[in-house]
Amino acid sequence: MLFNSLPFLFLFLPVVLLGFFALAGSSRKLAAGWLAASSLFFYGWWSPAYVALLAASFLFNYAAGITIVRARAAGDDRGAKRLLVIAIAANLLLLGYYKYANFFLDTANTLLGTSAGLGGIVLPLGISFFTFTQIAFLVDARQGKAAEYSLTHYALFVTYFPHLIAGPILHHREMMPQFGKPETYRPSWENLAVGFAIFTIGLFKKVILADGVAPYVGPLFALPRDGVAPTFLEAWGGVTAYSLQLYFDFSGYSDMAIGLSRMFGVNLPLNFHSPYKAANISELWQRWHMTLSRFLRDYLFIPLGGHRKSAPRRYASLVTTMVLCGLWHGAGWTYVLFGLLHGFYLAVNQAWRAFRKRHLPRRARPTRWGTALGVAITFAAWLVGLALFRSQSVPDALLMLKGMAGMHGFGLPDVWAVRWGSLGAWLAGHGVAFTDARGLVRAGLVNWIVILLAICWFAPNTQQIMARFEPGLNVPRESVPARRLAWRPGALTAAIAAVMAFAAIVNLHRHSEFLYFQF
Repeated sequence: MLFNSLPFLFLFLPVVLLGFFALAGSSRKLAAGWLAASSLFFYGWWSPAYVALLAASFLFNYAAGITIVRARAAGDDRGAKRLLVIAIAANLLLLGYYKYANFFLDTANTLLGTSAGLGGIVLPLGISFFTFTQIAFLVDARQGKAAEYSLTHYALFVTYFPHLIAGPILHHREMMPQFGKPETYRPSWENLAVGFAIFTIGLFKKVILADGVAPYVGPLFALPRDGVAPTFLEAWGGVTAYSLQLYFDFSGYSDMAIGLSRMFGVNLPLNFHSPYKAANISELWQRWHMTLSRFLRDYLFIPLGGHRKSAPRRYASLVTTMVLCGLWHGAGWTYVLFGLLHGFYLAVNQAWRAFRKRHLPRRARPTRWGTALGVAITFAAWLVGLALFRSQSVPDALLMLKGMAGMHGFGLPDVWAVRWGSLGAWLAGHGVAFTDARGLVRAGLVNWIVILLAICWFAPNTQQIMARFEPGLNVPRESVPARRLAWRPGALTAAIAAVMAFAAIVNLHRHSEFLYFQF
């Protein structure tokens, strides 16, 4: 079941909301159980067979967490650590089987010339997210940071439908206290209004913006697969269009998850914070999928040594972390190369910052023009990475990258020569090639790119618009509240939300999945 579907909007959500608050009047535990059961139904809508897998996963991890806590309380620190390692290994083996078994087997077959196979393995929806969420719980239990152990609340913590499929990746200590608060179980008009507003913004981003630019992406990335070398404009147009589709798709999902949860009186952590405004690649990753970046920092980069070790060790840790980040997104060599490239980016960024701090201390403070240049360079570097990320194979990615480098020509679409009139004729007379754009790179795509980039770079984001009403956990301190577009409850904002919701609902026939569902 998708957030952007009619059954979810007009059946599942109203029934679950009404049932939750109706049951909460007599028993908070019963209401929490209802929400957990509803979340399992939500997951089972995709595939009932995998509900048992999800239930077995959270029951195993709950038992493992309780056992770790008891061992730690009894002073058996070594036993608690051993249990932690076993439990994490079990989670990673489960994830590895479903997500990576065929990838590694295919790689081995290629190297050894064999043909072994496991058959078609269906990747359970959201397995990366609920696995990482539970690994974080196990580590928190081992460190004494998990303080509440109700099985009902733990089941709800793992299966909670607003975050179950594509995040955010939650910490036990963030969510469990909220499920125990009496006010969570009392309906609040403010929570409902704020949640609806945030959800509507996210729905509009997904259905109108992300799905609006999406039709340009597939055909352009299909060119290398069909043996067609994309030109400079086609390659950059395709990658930029995909970057904007991915941006508004994931930003929209993150808003919808936060908005849905707020309707139930529960605040989720912020997961997306205008990453294309980042002036360097490190800042971009701090703004993009923030809870995944936090997880990788806390449970991988820091244990590998973090910033405490020498520069070469730190750079090696960065590269290792990002390669695993690439693999987390998908089982394929394009994802490995994407992670390797971003590890290199981060290492270069760290080295530059250290050099500037030591040798150019007076220029350490960014200027307006310096920041703008940093944003442009960071975005261009991100687009190069996305050429790898989106391509179906390494050869396809190389063709796309060669196109971005201008190695397949710089021709402009022939329709522009006609549209530009005498200017087009003058350019053609001076050597500018106007070629068949294959009906792909036209004014429509250019308009989409210009409009969506303007929104990314200059418009306030959702948490700035909703700043007065606590739009999520862990909102960055530097987030400046919007002034003219600040949301306030009233007839005008209700009308705007209604128009946005109507525009999204009448376009739900496209019914596309969220891109992060495949990760």
